[in-house]
Amino acid sequence: MSLSFSSTSLSFTESSFSLPRPTHQCSNFHTITYASNSFRSVTSVGGSTFCRRFRGFKLWILDRLNFQPMKQQPNCRNHFNNDMETEVSGSDSSHVPDGDSKVTSSTESPSLLQTIPLTTPMDVSREPSLCIAVIGATGELARGKIFPALFALYYSGFLPENVAIFGYSRKNMTDEDLRSIIASTLTCRVDHQQDCGDKLEAFLDRTHYVNGGYDNKHGMSLLQDRMEQIEGRSKANRIFYLSVPQEALLDVASCLASGAQTQNGWNRIIIEKPFGFDALSSQRLTQYLLSKFEENQLYRIDHLLGRNLIENLTVLRFANLVFEPLWSRTYIDNVQVILSEDLAVHPGRYFGGYGIIRDIVHSHILQTIALLAMEPPVSLDGEDIRNEKVKVLRSIRKLEPKDVILGQYKASSRDKVDKILDGPTPTYFAAALYIDNARWDGVPFLVKTGLGLIKHQMEIRIQFRPVPGNVYQDCIGHNTDRATNELILRDVPDEAILVRVNNKVPGLGLQLDSSELNLLYKDKYNVEVPDSYEHLLLDVIDGDNHLFMRSDELAAAWNILTPIMNEIDKNNISVELYELGGRGPVGAYYLWAKQGVRWVED
Repeated sequence: MSLSFSSTSLSFTESSFSLPRPTHQCSNFHTITYASNSFRSVTSVGGSTFCRRFRGFKLWILDRLNFQPMKQQPNCRNHFNNDMETEVSGSDSSHVPDGDSKVTSSTESPSLLQTIPLTTPMDVSREPSLCIAVIGATGELARGKIFPALFALYYSGFLPENVAIFGYSRKNMTDEDLRSIIASTLTCRVDHQQDCGDKLEAFLDRTHYVNGGYDNKHGMSLLQDRMEQIEGRSKANRIFYLSVPQEALLDVASCLASGAQTQNGWNRIIIEKPFGFDALSSQRLTQYLLSKFEENQLYRIDHLLGRNLIENLTVLRFANLVFEPLWSRTYIDNVQVILSEDLAVHPGRYFGGYGIIRDIVHSHILQTIALLAMEPPVSLDGEDIRNEKVKVLRSIRKLEPKDVILGQYKASSRDKVDKILDGPTPTYFAAALYIDNARWDGVPFLVKTGLGLIKHQMEIRIQFRPVPGNVYQDCIGHNTDRATNELILRDVPDEAILVRVNNKVPGLGLQLDSSELNLLYKDKYNVEVPDSYEHLLLDVIDGDNHLFMRSDELAAAWNILTPIMNEIDKNNISVELYELGGRGPVGAYYLWAKQGVRWVED
């Protein structure tokens, strides 16, 4: 930038707008005379006096160009004013032009700072602040999962240092009350024990409570005020975790949209399943949410999708040449998705109203199949992955009663299970799904999921077709099914990747055996696997939405399951009882046999 005078042209570089330089840099200036038509004054000054007036002139330029200091320093305002007072002391006759080209005394030069908002945060170059509000902060989910996951992220360094955590509920509590509740559930990781107490105290200091009362509109305005106190005027991002019952979701979402969103950053809304009770209620809920928020703001969370197994599906497929060429009907005979819970899991009131289809199958099972079966995305961007997932879901054939087995465990009073079930609410679901596209035509995707079974198990089994014209057929023996090649992706009980291959038994004879090449995570990786809520919350912070259902995915999943749910409502599908702690309904074995698939029991 250049300022031209009638007799002198002074060039100012970017460095000229820095803090005042020491006086000795102006020691060569003894007497300088300048004239300006705009100033209409002629002044003769000494070297040191010129430097002081020159600094005041620079401040005037900064003021006019709205330059702000780049980073706030401790006691920045007092330090800055003291420097100015030191620089202008002893000066009584300098002339610095104001906005109207008037001549101003140098003793008034501090007044030039009045147009610079020193009372507001001036650290505009720092990272945006992040506020995370847990709506329903005193509920079981928040206490047992959400707050511990947030602390684990903070402890491991995945939350920004200027993060603030807010708890919001109807209870009359204080910040200290909330901190006491949270502290009772927090633990430090096994592999991170350093400074645990300090980290815990720092996290709790960043935790605040807002009593929303029974008027969410007023409550959200209180939350907004508390957030603004923390954020100041710097750029601010916000995450709202709606850990509330379904009947309260619409009111909370509406009040949040109008009263608590930041206008100086992004807002992201986390919604817990179930995402509606059926296709119609889900559609209405989606339409309402999209009238308040943009699609990219909504994160429909299912904690089962945060498991390492699910995240690893696309890595195995698209990062390994050995698997991707085989990933089609040409080589794969069937795919089995298995999720069973043991006696330690009991339904509770929520499950009694929704059942296993709405709770597990609609989101977790169908999303797992979509990730397994989708075409390669054009990139790892969340929208590109979700585009491919929704194509798979739209290609899944609508279920028919003959392809579905439903069950409900029968429990006695001595089983110590909180059995709150609404009539024939299914606690077990088995089905054969088919994807009608070129890659998977005719390949059954067999699903088996239930509660109160013999063990907790979560795995995906991909069984390959037999070797055409196998010359070793006679060496395999009678049970040719056991010679089938398999890829087994296991999450529970021990996370592992297993590949079942045929191998010659050592010795003089020619005998084949089916052996497993195994990768056990606990043997290979000496790290603690993060909780699924940690994984998904970090994805929300990073804006990675590929594990969260988009609205069109939601609708496509309901289209698959709606025919079966209608048949259940009409009592056209019987619910088979099975023993608590058993292997589930016998009908599931027949369903597997009808598809020509061997039921695997380890």
